[in-house]
Amino acid sequence: MNTNITTKAPSATHERLHLPVLLAVLTSLVITGCAAPMDARKDTKYQSMASVADRPTSRPTRSLSSMSASLMCMDHMFRQADLPTTLITSKQIPDVTGKIAVATKDMIVTSLSQMSRLSNAFRYIDYEVDISRQDTVQNMTAIMLNNNQMQLQKPALYVSGAVSFVDQNIINNHFDAGTSATRLETGYSNNRNATLIGLDLHMGDFKTRTIIPGLDSANEVVIGNASQGLDLAGKIGSYGVQFNVGRDYTQGPGAAIRTLVDLAMIELIGKWSRLPYWRCLTLDQAHPELQRQLRDWYDAGSPAAHSKLVKTALSGLGYMKMSQISEPDNTAAFKTILGKYQADSGMVVTGVIDFPTYERVMRNYSKLDTDGKLVPVDWTPSGELKLADVPRSMDLQIKNVQLDKTTFEVGDQIFLSTSVSRASHVYCYLQEATGNMLRLLPNATNTESLMTADVSVRIPDWINPKPGFILDAAAPGNEYVFCIATDDDVLPKLPEAMQIAAFKPIAGMSNKADVVNAFTQVAGEGGLSQATVTWKVTPKTVKPAQK
Repeated sequence: MNTNITTKAPSATHERLHLPVLLAVLTSLVITGCAAPMDARKDTKYQSMASVADRPTSRPTRSLSSMSASLMCMDHMFRQADLPTTLITSKQIPDVTGKIAVATKDMIVTSLSQMSRLSNAFRYIDYEVDISRQDTVQNMTAIMLNNNQMQLQKPALYVSGAVSFVDQNIINNHFDAGTSATRLETGYSNNRNATLIGLDLHMGDFKTRTIIPGLDSANEVVIGNASQGLDLAGKIGSYGVQFNVGRDYTQGPGAAIRTLVDLAMIELIGKWSRLPYWRCLTLDQAHPELQRQLRDWYDAGSPAAHSKLVKTALSGLGYMKMSQISEPDNTAAFKTILGKYQADSGMVVTGVIDFPTYERVMRNYSKLDTDGKLVPVDWTPSGELKLADVPRSMDLQIKNVQLDKTTFEVGDQIFLSTSVSRASHVYCYLQEATGNMLRLLPNATNTESLMTADVSVRIPDWINPKPGFILDAAAPGNEYVFCIATDDDVLPKLPEAMQIAAFKPIAGMSNKADVVNAFTQVAGEGGLSQATVTWKVTPKTVKPAQK
């Protein structure tokens, strides 16, 4: 039996027929391999990068609005007006439109806090109970109130209001165009729209739950969105090629609401206190384009120019000496100095010269020209600032919530606060009616004499449940407290009698002049600043017995 075997070369058609079969076989093999359990130990090195990859790549920045400088201005105005501390609270601020999910009430708290950082003008009472969100503080408050272990202070004022409206896409421009050919298709789009957000806030009298006439704020802000896009599609031979490019921006409602809240609180508090709050709203620093213009200046400058500018400003503010400007930025000493300035300015402390630090420095050295454009102050062609030495000022005030703040009865507690315009070492003394001279600060509780700039220090710290000491009127007569600020810590250089523990009579010191002379001998004539506040102590009034 003969068998003839004929072979034939495969044609291109057969190859095309076998290709799907081959792909099916390869797919089956891959699936079979994937069905087997994988060894997680082989991915240990890969997985170890997850704890690093989930970290943000940019540093956090403080949430600021165009009103942030105005809030600081209000704080200084309250301090200069000697505004007593007022208790205030607020209702929940709802969004009746249901389109903006932001914590408006918490923004009000932040705004009040920024206006009270130096002046202690307002203390927020968090008394409202949210039934839908029971938390630890609310539960503990309810338990302690029921057991008479806690007494809530009654606020004098409260804030109410709502996000009143959101008109979306009031203005909407839409443009689309395209071309079509055998081998090429193109498309172009350009869209722009504007949305209007309104916020209404009112201030009421807490005792009567009535809205105070005239203390209202109704403001609007516009946020916009825009996008541009280009689409291209074509063919190269029998293959299709397509790509698109685009750019857009979206102004979110969160920052817009914060700006409206800050503006509303400035208006409400300014009207209530009857102070010229409009001065703080006309600041150049409140200009909406300020941050964008500062960003352009920052991008156009070099790191070396940024460093010299910030260091020159820090030396003018008393944070560092002129001789330290030439030192490198990466030294531990400079990072500490810069971190202190960032903390004093309400920024996130990074210890590096970043844009937020540059922006805060330049806010004090920019203004509007005659054409309404932002320009730097004393800006030279070389990109450096000419800053004069800033003199140090000191402030000391009585902060009792009383109409007659300069007369107290025996046994009354007295609350003070002091501040200094630039970082300094501060020492406070009390001259009692009995003639004793005592040191109040620093003491065993507040051991650090260094005080940051524009930060109010309470004497004693009446917010702290354990303030360390109590300042009360002990005997009838005239008393006073005075504070002295110096550039360096001079306490170890003072006479030995003055280095005793706080709250003990200082031998040989009977009045303010004796203490000031001792400081002058170690700090020099121009090396110290001082402030004094006096009051009168009267005998305690005996109330007639009730029949």
